[in-house]
Amino acid sequence: MLTAARLLCQSRWSLAAPRNLSSARAGSACLKPVSRMGTAGEQAEAARWQPARAPCRRRSSGAALAGEQLLLAETLSDWERQLLDRLLDGLLGGQRACLAEAITLVESSHKHKKCLARLLLQRVLTCQKERECSNGGKPLSFRVGLSGPPGAGKSTFLETFGKMLTGKGHKVAVLAVDPSSRTSGGSLLGDKTRMTELSRDMNAYIRPSPTSGMLGGVTRTTNESIILCEGAGYDLVLVETVGVGQSEFAVADMVDMLILFVPPVGGDELQGIKRGIIEMADLVVITKADGDFLVPARRMQAEYTSALKLLRYRSKNWKPKVTRVSSKTGQGIPELWEEIEKFKATLLESGELQIKRRKQQKVWMWSLIKENITEYFCDHPSVRNQIPSLEDKVVNGDITPGLAADILLKAFSTKE
Repeated sequence: MLTAARLLCQSRWSLAAPRNLSSARAGSACLKPVSRMGTAGEQAEAARWQPARAPCRRRSSGAALAGEQLLLAETLSDWERQLLDRLLDGLLGGQRACLAEAITLVESSHKHKKCLARLLLQRVLTCQKERECSNGGKPLSFRVGLSGPPGAGKSTFLETFGKMLTGKGHKVAVLAVDPSSRTSGGSLLGDKTRMTELSRDMNAYIRPSPTSGMLGGVTRTTNESIILCEGAGYDLVLVETVGVGQSEFAVADMVDMLILFVPPVGGDELQGIKRGIIEMADLVVITKADGDFLVPARRMQAEYTSALKLLRYRSKNWKPKVTRVSSKTGQGIPELWEEIEKFKATLLESGELQIKRRKQQKVWMWSLIKENITEYFCDHPSVRNQIPSLEDKVVNGDITPGLAADILLKAFSTKE
């Protein structure tokens, strides 16, 4: 089924068209025109880029399709087409090198590369849509977020857990997020050093990425990286966040299941009933349950089990549970995998998983808008001209920051 879907995607090389021609122009405004195709060979090449409709998708208007085809023909150079062809072919073929290059492309902050990344992502999404339609509309992969405070043992757990899954025939992708320095902007990206065995496994792929100042424990392109990993055939995507606190749970809007890791000395029952990431978790795991920490781990498990009874459940079909594991001895890890499979089966049977993913798409859209709105705001002519003087007045104490913000917002909203 995977091979058939791959051939179908390669033959159609599809791109979902926008609803109107104006949105098509807006989406490709940052691509500079290279040349207008006129020869028969060039038109044949452009036909390969014609937007195609996925089987489950509503038909788009002919004008939008023709406009999108023309825009793509004008804005993409031969080298860019070859690049996207190679990356898509490599992704569908499960090549880890092409997956790494594709993730690097979506992580780029360069405007032109962002446009290329959007085109690649749209094609991968269309291929995934066709695969899911062939699978009865059910997702082919499962996304799990792993969060918790620093030092909870997330990376060490992934080493043992990932090897167990690849031994069962699963293809596992690990997206490990590392914090970035506020001073230098650099990141150590050291999570992979704790996964030496898993990093050598051909059925596993580990990608460390910096937060680059993004809050919530994830990067700004974690969603895109998940899509690319799924397109490469990985049926289990594990997202390891940075060490987070109680109010950082952005990963919950990117994954199907959120697992919270708590060390055996992570506080008392009061910590469990505090709102925040605790009430977002679908499963709470007490780590390092071995040796001298075994007794504290048992006590922590009992306390969190009691605390979860006081919280409102996110799902109507699943009651969060508390388990304990030891990455050192492997105890509790097979039982944890059984709980994950039960969660997946429950949500698939009720249809909640598909609904959840559709809602996450909307959250993803608005997060991208929020990410770029400051840039558009500062580039507005009326705002850009007033920023230096207003900043000086705020620094000198002549006006309050609130008044300066109101002035800039009024300038931004005033029609020229």
